[in-house]
Amino acid sequence: MKDRLAYGLSVVLHPMLVPTYLVLLLCYGWPGRLPVSGVAPVPAALLLQAWALSFWLPSLLIGLMARFGLISSVELPDRRQRTAPLLLAAGGFAAAAVLLASYAPQASLLSRLFAGITVSVLLTTLITLWWKISAHGVGMGGASGLSLWLLTAPGSGSAAPLTLLAVVLLAAAVGWARLRLRAHTRAQVLAGLGLGTVIGLTFSAL
Repeated sequence: MKDRLAYGLSVVLHPMLVPTYLVLLLCYGWPGRLPVSGVAPVPAALLLQAWALSFWLPSLLIGLMARFGLISSVELPDRRQRTAPLLLAAGGFAAAAVLLASYAPQASLLSRLFAGITVSVLLTTLITLWWKISAHGVGMGGASGLSLWLLTAPGSGSAAPLTLLAVVLLAAAVGWARLRLRAHTRAQVLAGLGLGTVIGLTFSAL
């Protein structure tokens, strides 16, 4: 039962999906209480294009890599097989950042968000050449960094502390899940969380 829960958390809070949740949170928030400066109304078509570039395109390519035996699994348990998929993900996030930057200033925070994610993935790729840092940790760390910034962001409202609490609890749950599945060591999970938090906070505050 615990293994199923850990696997479910790892899937639902996969680092490729976390950016989608953050965009939905920033653009729509909790009924009118969370939208902040740098996220004015953005056309749904633009968000769908960014979603396609940042999630569907890299996911499709990584799936094809698994289908044709270039990687053993889309879960990438082998550190040595992570480089190409991570670079594909970084390319998708970078493309989304550029697309959203073209709609500045309304989508400036979203563009910075994806730029930060791109840097996070590139650093994860570099570290992964020697050490299996947790990509799940990096993803949830990025969400934590953004949530920390929301505490002081103009117009963030009373939902910001609750958002931070929820994200921190989810990050802890994901960390537990990765340890439960023996996908990472505690140091790898904590390093991922730390890296993601620093980059997420930095790019949100730019």
